[in-house]
Amino acid sequence: MTTTDRTLRALAVYTLVTTALAARVFLLPDRSGDYVTFLDPWYRHLESHGGFAALADPGFSDYNVPYLYLLAGLTYLPVSALAGIKWISILCDLALAYYTFRIVARLRPGSSWAAFGAAGVVLLLPTVVTNSGWWGQCDGVYAVFLVGGVHEVLRRRPWWACGFFGIALAFKFQAVFLFPFLLVLVLLGRVPWRSLLAVPGVYLALDVPALLLGADPWRLLTVYARQTETYQFLSMHAPSVYEFVSVPGDTRPVRTAGVLVAGAVVAVLIGLTVWSLRRGRPGAADPGDAGASPLTDARIVLLAACSSIVVPFLLPSMHERYFYLADVLTVVAAFVLPRQLWYVPVLVQLASFGSYLVVINATLAPYLSMAAHGALMLLAVVALLRTTVRELRGAPGAPAPAGPPLVSPTAA
Repeated sequence: MTTTDRTLRALAVYTLVTTALAARVFLLPDRSGDYVTFLDPWYRHLESHGGFAALADPGFSDYNVPYLYLLAGLTYLPVSALAGIKWISILCDLALAYYTFRIVARLRPGSSWAAFGAAGVVLLLPTVVTNSGWWGQCDGVYAVFLVGGVHEVLRRRPWWACGFFGIALAFKFQAVFLFPFLLVLVLLGRVPWRSLLAVPGVYLALDVPALLLGADPWRLLTVYARQTETYQFLSMHAPSVYEFVSVPGDTRPVRTAGVLVAGAVVAVLIGLTVWSLRRGRPGAADPGDAGASPLTDARIVLLAACSSIVVPFLLPSMHERYFYLADVLTVVAAFVLPRQLWYVPVLVQLASFGSYLVVINATLAPYLSMAAHGALMLLAVVALLRTTVRELRGAPGAPAPAGPPLVSPTAA
């Protein structure tokens, strides 16, 4: 790399980070409904009950304790609650851009500007900017560990990958959106079964500080079970399949059936994926061997993106923010296979950010159609799955063809 290239790259990074931070700083004074109703009262409770000491009884919040550790730590710093809460998420946005850069740079080593472009797009996505800068939500916190986990998978460090997934799960239950992807990796031998021990191991380890402070173990272990009973709607403004379903009265039977159907569909997709990839490597002796494994880096990224979008699209009671991980991973996938997938993150962003606007802007809400947003997300799901199927049908260990697999002269 020449001195001029280094200078241009440094200038580009500086401009990107400055622009991204300026957009978020502009939004910092805004107080969202979630901040007023949930985050600020949680912070005030921690502040008035001794900071970390308040975690002896974490029942004042419906979040798991790792995020509460961060809020408790803020009470000891000379920053306002609003700024501190938002800056936690903003710093995670920067880390998310970093892992995006590393993944794309690994898959497209001859194009450093592609990796920079992917990081820049993720950092400036309307949903990512709004989630941290305006909403003050922590979706970036769990997402950065999931994307970091994908990066560790690509580096063939399964224990680190599962550890990252465990941290993500400890922060938000929505980390399970990537667990079908993890199961495929296990079934194909890319991730050893024993590595899965890191997921509950890390999750439980993060509960230890709260336990030492006197928290009830059962309450910590059942926090996500209680969360699932909080919302009774089929969709909380999520651009999912449930935007096309209307059920009067009690939605519990439909939600239960929806979970079962989603589980069945995902199980079938996992089975077909594993069958397709195993069929493509007859006689492979060592599933973990790079020459034998049908899991190319591009396929790994595609499978992660599919898992992040299909699961929330099929599940009931999803919020508009639950496509956050899909927002990011579809960008990564599009930079890995730009000709096939360039338009997919556009569809996802239109659907996802459009759903955000329904919640954050009461003036625009009457003019926005959730059914239309659901249709856009459906188009994105179909397009991503179609490209993934084509990639899985390609030759093992080779880049995906732009179209149907070609027949080699020797085969003919």
